[in-house]
Amino acid sequence: MEQKIILNPDKEVVKTVREGLKRTGGYCPCKLIRNEDTKCMCKEFREQIADPGFEGFCHCFLYYKKK
Repeated sequence: MEQKIILNPDKEVVKTVREGLKRTGGYCPCKLIRNEDTKCMCKEFREQIADPGFEGFCHCFLYYKKK
């Protein structure tokens, strides 16, 4: 079963989050702490996508994992 990671189809959300990523130097703009775990693609989402049963958005809604 192939899984796929896509950008949010809402171009405004993508634009806003990417602007935030530029401001933070590539760290998730939704997180207060900036470390390797919050560097985009954040550890939280990497762990979620490792679960074959997971389908959904990352914390900041930039990426979506389809089953």
